[in-house]
Order: sequence, then structure tokens, then C-alpha cells
Amino acid sequence: MLNKAILMGRLTREPELRYTPNNTPVVTFSLAVERNYASKGQERQTDFIDIVAWRRTAEFVSQWFTKGMMAVVVGSIQSRRWQDKNGNNRTSIEVIADEVMFGESKRSRESNNGGYQDNGYQGGYSNSEFTEIPDNDGDVPF
Repeated sequence: MLNKAILMGRLTREPELRYTPNNTPVVTFSLAVERNYASKGQERQTDFIDIVAWRRTAEFVSQWFTKGMMAVVVGSIQSRRWQDKNGNNRTSIEVIADEVMFGESKRSRESNNGGYQDNGYQGGYSNSEFTEIPDNDGDVPF
């Protein structure tokens, strides 16, 4: 079976980093993702997708991402059932992130100033531990 989600959108709020009782980092945030189509005469709609990242990916997101930044998330869709404070059964759908990367270059973020605060970091992080090459590197990597 296949369960893979690839999303690109802007963070709608600051990432919230917490720790489990076993001291495992977990971060939650939400992405605003525009749909690929629009009905005739209407603007494209936006979906707001809840994202959860664990361990090193969680720490990476909490350190380098802020509200308004463009992010690319690769992960899987998961549903969970829970009860609200009134005892009503609820279901939440969220993406469990395996990889989170910057969705735009530093130069583009600075020119758009979409809530981005310059922290000097250019890379990305995934569980594979590969890092993007900065776009101002100047050397061709091949």
C-alpha cells in the first residue's frame, strides 16, 4: 500500500515544539496550500493542513521556520480519533512529516519578507540527513 503526501505551502502560525514524557521532540504547525484549480470566475481555494514532525525534523522546523515561510513537506497522511472536553468523538487528519525543506530561496524570502526573519541558514533537513546546497554557493556541484 502507498501513503505518501507531498505538500508545498506557507506556515500559518509559528511551529509549536513540545517534548513527550520520554523527552522526544515533536513539533506541530499548519500549512496553507492552494488547490491546483479554480472554478470558472472564482479564485483558487486554500486548504489548511496540520503537520506533525518528530525528533530531529521537529527540532529543525522549530529552529529554522517561522510563520509565513514557504515549506515543502513530504510525509504520510494519518487520522486519529479523540474525544473533546464535552465527550464528543472527533477525528483529526494530519500529515506526519518525514522531510521538511525550504520552499523558496533565501533571496526570494528576503524580497517577499513573508514573515521571514533572516537566521543565515540555507539548507533543509530530512531523515536522510542530506542538506541542500546554498543558492549563493557559486560552484556547480557536478
